[in-house]
Amino acid sequence: MPFRKFFLVIASGLGLSCALFCRPLTATPTTATSPSTGPTTLPTARVEKTLADYKRWLNLLGERDDVAGLATAVVVGDKVVFEGTVGYADAATHEPVTPTTVFRLASLSKAFATAITGLLVDDGKLQWDTRLIDVLPYFKLKNMQEADQATVSDILGQKIGLPRNTFDNMLEGDIPYQELVRKLDEVDMTCGVGQCYGYQNVAFSMIGDVVLARTGDFFYHLVDKRLFYPLGMTTATYGRAGLESSKSWARPHHASRHGWVPFEPNETYYRVAPAAGVNASLRDMEKWLIAQMGGRPDVLPATLLDVLHAPGVSTPSELRSTAWRRARLTDAHYALGWRVYRYAGETLIYHAGAVAGYRTMVGFFPKYNVGVVTLWNSTGSTPSGLMPMVFDDLLDLPHVDWAQLESEPKKPVSHKKARKTRPARRH
Repeated sequence: MPFRKFFLVIASGLGLSCALFCRPLTATPTTATSPSTGPTTLPTARVEKTLADYKRWLNLLGERDDVAGLATAVVVGDKVVFEGTVGYADAATHEPVTPTTVFRLASLSKAFATAITGLLVDDGKLQWDTRLIDVLPYFKLKNMQEADQATVSDILGQKIGLPRNTFDNMLEGDIPYQELVRKLDEVDMTCGVGQCYGYQNVAFSMIGDVVLARTGDFFYHLVDKRLFYPLGMTTATYGRAGLESSKSWARPHHASRHGWVPFEPNETYYRVAPAAGVNASLRDMEKWLIAQMGGRPDVLPATLLDVLHAPGVSTPSELRSTAWRRARLTDAHYALGWRVYRYAGETLIYHAGAVAGYRTMVGFFPKYNVGVVTLWNSTGSTPSGLMPMVFDDLLDLPHVDWAQLESEPKKPVSHKKARKTRPARRH
């Protein structure tokens, strides 16, 4: 399976040269001038080495057929310095993944929900400490004294006090969101509101109801008007219809003895749009990453980004969930639609997502103003090891093959087993 490097653009200010397949990016507009003091600049040679290594790893990924299709980019400052794709949007037709192929973002959608909320807070439409009971007549918890205190920031910061992934199983069983969100008072709480971490999709998505109640406009309309349009995210949409109407869209795939097999996207997590409803291409996500790193203050001001990225509730389980986390992380918190890690002593802003047949990851180091985004459309976790390998290179850490690309390839997965191991829940 070929690795296609669509372009490699290096900011001239870094003193790096353009490699083969180069072409210029369209300039991203901004209304702010550069600050007098900014992020620490990574050494030019180290960035060049990282990009060369990343190209080599992606070639290995394609040669081993460890993914159906993948799109990834590296951003330094407000410039995309590397963009590459591997494999197919549809393995049955051999339609290739391109930088404009649209993927489901899964839980990367949460950052759009928190960003639009923050813009509405800046507008005075609501507050982070707006109580849910003051906006949503249906909202109840088993402990109503706790429910009286629950706020917008509690649901967006994953600290509502409910068990992890409350009602996700029932959502996957086709029970409507509207019914599930009215059953939260049947669930035993894990802790008091604001006291502990419990990752949610159903409860998180109440922010859509809050936004409608306070503005009279639909949540996804506001995201389109306030985020997608001004950032130039021309392929970004909400919902399955939006995905399937895209000019090029990545089908989800599962593994079989005969290779990657596409299947129909499911509707399940589109029903909780604020939590997992966005579709976007790599090109769109490059613009989103630049904005989150401070490159579009006309859309996302620095004061809002500081709030969105501020560490909130502690998430100790994140320190143990994968090999690279166990080795590199010393601290982990949930912010507002983002995770905040201490990665080898550096602050990393990060999130990942997964729905059936799709995986996504995005992360950046504010100190160095450098980030990576990766989207793929198949089962299997091999590509998830690539991002920490890039991070290690950028930070000049010892090389570890987190993706296990340099070991012997695993045996093919049977069609039956692949269906059983298809991911269902978001990160």
